[in-house]
Amino acid sequence: MLLYDYFRSSAAFRVRIALALKGISVERRFVHLVRDGGMQKKKAYREKNPQALVPALELDNGVTLTQSVAIIEYLDTLQPTPRLIPDDPILAAKSRAVALAVACDIHPLGNLRVLAYLRDELGQSEQAIADWRKRWVHDGLAAIEQLIDPAPFCFGAQPTIADLCLAPQLFYAARFTIPLDAFPKVRAVGATCDAHPAFRAAHPSAQPDAE
Repeated sequence: MLLYDYFRSSAAFRVRIALALKGISVERRFVHLVRDGGMQKKKAYREKNPQALVPALELDNGVTLTQSVAIIEYLDTLQPTPRLIPDDPILAAKSRAVALAVACDIHPLGNLRVLAYLRDELGQSEQAIADWRKRWVHDGLAAIEQLIDPAPFCFGAQPTIADLCLAPQLFYAARFTIPLDAFPKVRAVGATCDAHPAFRAAHPSAQPDAE
């Protein structure tokens, strides 16, 4: 399998954690999201992923999967242990809910292309963009703070898809110095993830294309 990756992408970070937890080795191709106007916008990559986003996972049969949550669910089927979607249907739904709260509600509003539109098309200042970023991260994490039950991961002793989505969002918050003092449970989960070998191996700073 071939993973189209970028070290700083929160979505790609999620998939790297899943691969590390499951011990699945893949070939990697790095898609720089800024250099040369963004490699993800080039025709060759758009033919793989028409959304021009990372990650994408190209299977050995030539099929390409997109969207990090879908890829993680595929990997959970491909290699059932450790389980990232709990067997218990209620815990599975809760884990997916937190994962989607990040992937659908928080992360897209701070995505590179959204911020570029605010800056370049709507003429927003850097301060306005910083305020925008902080607003949606805070709103989303405030809800997640109430949804999770750390023990010590979001929903128990083992990481689930919820943790795979939350940890990269916390990296994003740290990168932009967004304070998280109001979210002790979220921060506790983040500390647990930071100490886990798979999360460390997947961290942006540990990637070959890190800058």
